[in-house]
Amino acid sequence: MKPRLAIVVSHPIQYQVAWFRALASAVDLTVFFCHRQDGQGQANAGFAVTFDWDVPLLEGYRHEWLTNVAARPNVSTFSGCDTPGVRATLASGNFDACIVSGWYLKSYLQAIRACRQLHIPVFLRGDSHLGSRRSGLRSLVKYVPYRWLLRWVDGHLYVGRANREYLQHYGVPAERLQFVPHCVDNAFFRERSAQARADGSADKFRHSIGVSGETVVVASVGKLLAGKRVNDLVQGLAAARSHNVPVHGLIIGSGPEQAALERLAHETGAPVTFHGFRNQTQLPACLAASDLFAMPSESETWGLAVNEAMACGLPAIVSSAVGCGRDLIVEGRTGWTFPAGDVKALTSVLGVAAKSVLTQRSALSAAVAERIDRYSLEVAVDGTLKAINGIARRRLAHRTESVAVR
Repeated sequence: MKPRLAIVVSHPIQYQVAWFRALASAVDLTVFFCHRQDGQGQANAGFAVTFDWDVPLLEGYRHEWLTNVAARPNVSTFSGCDTPGVRATLASGNFDACIVSGWYLKSYLQAIRACRQLHIPVFLRGDSHLGSRRSGLRSLVKYVPYRWLLRWVDGHLYVGRANREYLQHYGVPAERLQFVPHCVDNAFFRERSAQARADGSADKFRHSIGVSGETVVVASVGKLLAGKRVNDLVQGLAAARSHNVPVHGLIIGSGPEQAALERLAHETGAPVTFHGFRNQTQLPACLAASDLFAMPSESETWGLAVNEAMACGLPAIVSSAVGCGRDLIVEGRTGWTFPAGDVKALTSVLGVAAKSVLTQRSALSAAVAERIDRYSLEVAVDGTLKAINGIARRRLAHRTESVAVR
């Protein structure tokens, strides 16, 4: 009989639903959403354009909507998700375990408390890491309550090395840690990018933006927000080109910084094409037309766009503040890192990376494929099942010990 698993998550997120669908084939799964995010909500979240994702977010697994009683429903503030009915919902489900997607929303704390009251094993799956920018005072103030909260749950599904170290910093013992990596649907991106290369559409796209086969296209995908530091990439591309490095930037995304970035590119003479927002089904072809991926953010808990790019075969350049760097980047083999905010260092890395792409493309592609396979849906599902089964074994052992004492 399959274990009954509940997952409490803020809203349907394109990065997570593939994991839900894969889990649904292995467990009796119900996903509970706290908030209904619409197209305008996506715009308000930083995309600056109203849209709906063009991949199915609610198919392939059972889901329910919790009632959000927040005065101003959103997923960006602690009080934006307030779902007191989660206790009654979990109580009626006869669940063997529950996964809560962090603790930064009121709904998540409500779910954790409900699980404790109902004696449902509860796991947290977040992606915080110690490299995130915060003041010393703020870190000190958080230490004691976080240490208490993180040890209060039954287990943690850590997504990568930096996240594991964060949890260990707050006193979570090793036996409560299980690797459930951040991942995307690798097959979706791999197959669609391969098709774009095979049918010539990738080459056609490169021709449309005016680049030759000897030009290294550096893609960047995401919201155009100040914290993403795409301005560093624009400046780095301009400086690299001034040193005769054959690079061309492809900025895929939208946001409030777009106009300023376009001005910067014009003023510096940076070789950049701004391609605007592209939905999920459009991304693989854009990445197939590229040679490198870059994420220069000043703070990024993980950076799942790097997973997408690597699934399409691209090595990546990431700043030291990008959480996935410790997991996905093997220096010089699957990508390169540089200190966040250091444009000079980024320029140097662009030169090294461009040369490597032009001379070692096959070796880079093979290393990227091997690395991204470790961060797959299959590995994530296997880790989730190990966590659930581990709790079942520990509880059975505890009951057996209790009977023996009597």
